[in-house]
Amino acid sequence: MTFLIVHWAVLLSAFASIWFLALFCLFPMGLGEVDPDTGAPNSPQLLRKMAWATGIAVPLWLIFYALIAAHILQL
Repeated sequence: MTFLIVHWAVLLSAFASIWFLALFCLFPMGLGEVDPDTGAPNSPQLLRKMAWATGIAVPLWLIFYALIAAHILQL
């Protein structure tokens, strides 16, 4: 039972790490015009960037999971 908890905790944290890394890489892209008073972009398009981050993270996480399932990587 403990092994399953650790197994899924590792998989969940790996997905979260990959997703946030992808999101932070996407943040500076496509900012457009910047408000001169605040320095913030007028249209940061966060939902679109979050969708792209998910689209990047899912296949990478599936590869990570496949490597674990094939016993190439060990927990």
